[in-house]
Amino acid sequence: MKDLSATNLKDALWETLNSVKDDKMLPAQGDAIASQAREILRTIKTQLQVVAQAKRQVPTTVVEFAEK
Repeated sequence: MKDLSATNLKDALWETLNSVKDDKMLPAQGDAIASQAREILRTIKTQLQVVAQAKRQVPTTVVEFAEK
């Protein structure tokens, strides 16, 4: 199992897009994967907003997600 990172998320979305395009995956399945990716990104965005408002340091998990 791969770690959750921005690069792995991008790669998974790209593979999903190509699979749907090549008729190897149903569009509804691709949409479900894309929805999960959007939720992950919304969570990261919310974490960054909370950190900014609280004037705290960005959690290392968020930094690691972005850097990998």
